[in-house]
Amino acid sequence: MNHFEDSKRLTVAGAKKMMATAIAAAQKGRIAIAVAIADAGGHLLLLERMDGGRFHTVHSATVKAVCAASNRRPTGAKGAQAQALDTIHALGLALASGPERWTAMEGGCPVIVEGECIGGVGVSGGNFEFDERVAREAVESIGASAK
Repeated sequence: MNHFEDSKRLTVAGAKKMMATAIAAAQKGRIAIAVAIADAGGHLLLLERMDGGRFHTVHSATVKAVCAASNRRPTGAKGAQAQALDTIHALGLALASGPERWTAMEGGCPVIVEGECIGGVGVSGGNFEFDERVAREAVESIGASAK
């Protein structure tokens, strides 16, 4: 019987590579974003808001990163069992979980390595499709998966 397991963790170097990838994609798209990168426990490792980025995107990106790490899947209007949520249930889940921990907004992706979630990336400032794509590209830049 095992009483402990080896685990992986996201390094600062990995977080910096994901950050650089996300910022480069936003610069190419000419969209000022905020990017947050959290570890597996939802603790912030890196946060950057580009020049011209709106101040509320800092909070949105952070919540997306934490939510993706906690749920171990991309953010969106899905419940604990990946069931679709209507607006009332999505707001209720955010209130029950804590508004700093769960969001129904797209743009957050987990960082999955060999089936283990080692963190989350949150992007805010573009439309939901742009934010999700940039977050996914950031995760993939270190050889990890967002699913």
